[in-house]
Amino acid sequence: MNSLKWSTIQLQKYRGKSMDINETIDLAEALKNRDPQIRDVSPIHVIGNANITSEKVTFHLHITGKLILPCSRTLVDVDYPIDVHSTEIFHYQSSTSYDEEDDVEIHHTQGDVVDLDPVIIELILLEIPIQVFSEQAKDDQHLPSGTEWEVVTEDQVKQDEENKEKKIDPRLAGLAKFFDEQS
Repeated sequence: MNSLKWSTIQLQKYRGKSMDINETIDLAEALKNRDPQIRDVSPIHVIGNANITSEKVTFHLHITGKLILPCSRTLVDVDYPIDVHSTEIFHYQSSTSYDEEDDVEIHHTQGDVVDLDPVIIELILLEIPIQVFSEQAKDDQHLPSGTEWEVVTEDQVKQDEENKEKKIDPRLAGLAKFFDEQS
């Protein structure tokens, strides 16, 4: 698998032109090291182009792939698709002034190298939701259970609380009558 890394000299060959990108990269180890809840990562496909000037390179990227994450209720594997569009700008010199749009991330080159891998890793990590649910967990009828325990939804808890308010424990029925007589 390839890495998305170029020297500034390589990029200058495309100055004033557009450089097409169509690569598949393996970021599984890097992503799993950064977020332990990630169980597996498919190869990440990156397509797009780069516009290169003497001061900067602007990448227009479309990143796709798939993560395997644990279900928040059942802990089974859940396929989570990644589909990100992003514009990333690398300036060759950190002192360069720029008046780019505020919603575009500005990066600086590491020496004479433009490395997109860390940027792509960050974009993917930002896409991971707080909770992921499997199809089984979305179906309230098939939630996991065991001896003296079960997973319940908020709706089931509310319904149980309403039912408890309606019915009186038969052991306490006499006590309820006592308090009614006192009133």
